[in-house]
Amino acid sequence: MGNIIDTSKPVAMTREMHGRRVIKTNAKSITSDNVVDVLLKAMATHEVNRSEIDYLWNYYRGKQPILNRIKEIRPEICNKIVENRANEIVSFKVGYLCGEPIQYVGRKGDDKVTKSIMTLNEMMFAEDKASKDQEIVEWQMICGTAYRLVLPDEPTDDDESPFEIYTLDPRDTFVVYSNEIGNKPLMAVKYSVDDTELTSFSIYTSTHYYLIEGSILKESKPHALNMIPIFEYPANNARLGAFEIVLPLLDAINNIESNRLDGMEQFIQAFIKFVNCDISPEDFKELKDMGAIKVKSTDGSHADVDVVSNELNQDQSQTLKDDCYNAILTICGIPNRNGGSSTSDTGAAVLLRDGWSLAEARAKDSEHMFKKSEKQMLRLVLRICRDLIGLNLNLRDISLKFTRRNYEAIQSKSQVLISMLQQDKIHPLLAFESSGLFIDPEGAYALSMNYYEEEQSKSTAKTDDEPN
Repeated sequence: MGNIIDTSKPVAMTREMHGRRVIKTNAKSITSDNVVDVLLKAMATHEVNRSEIDYLWNYYRGKQPILNRIKEIRPEICNKIVENRANEIVSFKVGYLCGEPIQYVGRKGDDKVTKSIMTLNEMMFAEDKASKDQEIVEWQMICGTAYRLVLPDEPTDDDESPFEIYTLDPRDTFVVYSNEIGNKPLMAVKYSVDDTELTSFSIYTSTHYYLIEGSILKESKPHALNMIPIFEYPANNARLGAFEIVLPLLDAINNIESNRLDGMEQFIQAFIKFVNCDISPEDFKELKDMGAIKVKSTDGSHADVDVVSNELNQDQSQTLKDDCYNAILTICGIPNRNGGSSTSDTGAAVLLRDGWSLAEARAKDSEHMFKKSEKQMLRLVLRICRDLIGLNLNLRDISLKFTRRNYEAIQSKSQVLISMLQQDKIHPLLAFESSGLFIDPEGAYALSMNYYEEEQSKSTAKTDDEPN
């Protein structure tokens, strides 16, 4: 590499973060007597989380430390290049995990249960849950956690579902858990600040709703949900964002790119060196205008004019950048774009070589965390549906299906389905479930059986109508 020295001040240090803190309390229960005290203690921890979440949100948007870069020598050449790989990581994770709607499917072959689940899916479609799931996963991948609010419809609401679903901003939402075994949630808080800088806290417990303004309890009333309607969706136990663990590498890439461009500009705009000669400002302007100049030394010694330049070695810079980027992809579990030249690659070999298997493993890990919170949310949704529209459906009847990569190896899956359907000792529903061809195997089985029975009825009727 050339001898160009980086004379810029150190870029703002990468902020050290290790996931969001879980807010806990020693209180046995939340009442009107202790809700304000528990809130004030919880806010101390939440403010730290809020500061980190806001930093990660701005980092995702492109407001990164490199923008604060300052150079003392040749400050006119100070590039601030943001190569927003954080946005790339989050976008891939969100698209890969829930690019298609998450479906509820039955765990049993009961036709009545299947119809009820279809009704539930239709209500979720009416609430545009697919886009709200994407919002949840986006917050998970940015800051490590997300929050969802579920409430029953108001009597004046006229839509196709008896409940409302909201995605909450984790910067002004948090859940307080018990310190006892199981760490059950004791209360959930959603707050806002009005034009007069007064903070209003809406607090839910399993039995009551509290409104606190500043530090004064203004309202306390019971509710009939029998659950806390705000649910936390942590991305993992540490509540780490997807790119949080590679922040130093992301900042390093920004620094490399900024210095590379500085090096190019400094080479092009190199200083001119005059040896044993004197030149006036007017002669120097003529030099820049004409491109050449004739000078002589003032004391008769040898005179020389030269350009002071050292070019940055771009190959070595690119090697360093590629190393950082490949480390980011590996740590975050994102497929690379290296490709391959082998002509004997099978589909499975490509998935292993390019990192798609690792991406799938990370996605499955995220699925389990998502499902854990989703089940708690479904308990409340099913309760609301049971009370308001009489939809009798239990949580044990429902399974969640992520529709990711459902049509991969579709020919092989079709062959498995056909082979199993041809065996008299295998129930057709098992064939539909085992083939992996359908998002909702029970729904596909029920629809197929209805179609088969209709076709059989038409065939029988046609045979009976034929003359003897």
